[in-house]
Amino acid sequence: MGKKILMICGDYCEDYETMVPFQTLLAIGHTVHAVCPGKKAGDSIATAVHDFEGDQTYSEKRGHNFALNASFDDIDASHYDALVIPGGRGPEYLRMNDAVIALIRHFFSTNKPVAAVCHGAQLLAGARVLEGRLCSAYPACRAEVELAGGRYADIPIDQAVTDGNLVTAPAWPAHPAWLSQFIALLGTRISH
Repeated sequence: MGKKILMICGDYCEDYETMVPFQTLLAIGHTVHAVCPGKKAGDSIATAVHDFEGDQTYSEKRGHNFALNASFDDIDASHYDALVIPGGRGPEYLRMNDAVIALIRHFFSTNKPVAAVCHGAQLLAGARVLEGRLCSAYPACRAEVELAGGRYADIPIDQAVTDGNLVTAPAWPAHPAWLSQFIALLGTRISH
């Protein structure tokens, strides 16, 4: 039986880090509710495409409009089995929303699986759930992980790390490793 998964989104979340896990988890039989504070089911968020083109940091381009399929104000965290946090610029401002922070803390206090990628670590740091945990993130977020008491996992951009109920990765090139580890935490079995 599929799990019920919450995905917390915001404007200018990373396009791939929003769409790929959303579609992947749906494709393997889970229910995924994508929500954004201040928005309802049927509304959209703007996304951004971040790429690694040899500069000192990533480049950013406008991505797709991503349609939300649930309303933030209707969310009851106790009805969900797991949480996904995309990266991009959304986490930067979402971490100032008390309701978002409360949702994140619920998943940690109940030890439910959480997957965060790239700048998603900013939300984890803002929720103060990283104390003593191993956490990967985009390298520019290392300071936030460490200032929140976490241990930064300096891993290749295409890898992921699991620490208890938390799966993290540096950026979208890690989707195969990140989603594989998260799917394993969910207890999902895929046979060929």
